[in-house]
Amino acid sequence: MLGIETGGFSFRARLEEDSAPRTVAAFRRLLPLESRIIHVRWSGEAGWIPFGDLDLGLGPENATCYPNPGEIVLYPGGVSETEILLAYGYVSFASKAGPLAGNHFATIVEGGENLPQLGKRFLWEGAQQIRFTEP
Repeated sequence: MLGIETGGFSFRARLEEDSAPRTVAAFRRLLPLESRIIHVRWSGEAGWIPFGDLDLGLGPENATCYPNPGEIVLYPGGVSETEILLAYGYVSFASKAGPLAGNHFATIVEGGENLPQLGKRFLWEGAQQIRFTEP
C-alpha cells in the first residue's frame, strides 16, 4: 500500500504490481517522494506532478489515456515530459503535444471520497505539497 498526504487529506493506494510491475518498481525507487501537485492544463479533472526530463527507463505498461477517478498514472517521458497524474474526476490525458498514455500503477482505495475536494483545492488555491510513502 502507498500512503499519500496532500492538501490536508490522507489517501491510501493499492500498487498495481501485477499489471505494472516495472512502473511500480521505478516509482518505489523514488520513495519517499515529496513534491508539489498542481491542476493539469489540458487533461481535465486531475493533478499533475512534472518531473521534466527524468528518465526512469520505462516504456508503456498498463497504459491508459483515460484514467478513472482515483487512478494514478506515470508518464515515462517521450513526446512530453515525465510526470505523474492523479485523477480526481474525468480525464482525457494530454499535453500541448497531444494525447498521452500514462502507466496506471496505483489506485486510491481509501479516502477517495475526498478527491473532488482535493481537486478544487489545487485548482482554486494553487500548488499543494504532496508526499508519497510506503509503510
